[in-house]
Amino acid sequence: MANDEDVARAAAVFKALGDSARLRLFDAIVAAAPGEICVCDLPDLELSQATISHHLRKLRDAGLVTSERRGTWVYYRSVPGSLDPVRELLGVESSRVAAGTTLARS
Repeated sequence: MANDEDVARAAAVFKALGDSARLRLFDAIVAAAPGEICVCDLPDLELSQATISHHLRKLRDAGLVTSERRGTWVYYRSVPGSLDPVRELLGVESSRVAAGTTLARS
């Protein structure tokens, strides 16, 4: 049985991925694994730049992605093991995401 800290961490991940735009952004970032993806190469979600930035900040705050600014552009990378709290809570094997399989295609 999961402890309160594990459940809280899993809930934070679910909350971050509970928005379809954030889920699509995270999926694109995971698809770039083990590499990174420039913000300029993220899918066009027909949202404003400010809204995309907001969603990416939520993913960073949840510990799902990291970012690095290089000049004008920001590059995003998925955080290894960031879905582990959810996997452990649900009893799901982690090999698919670790291997770079995207969420939408798994």
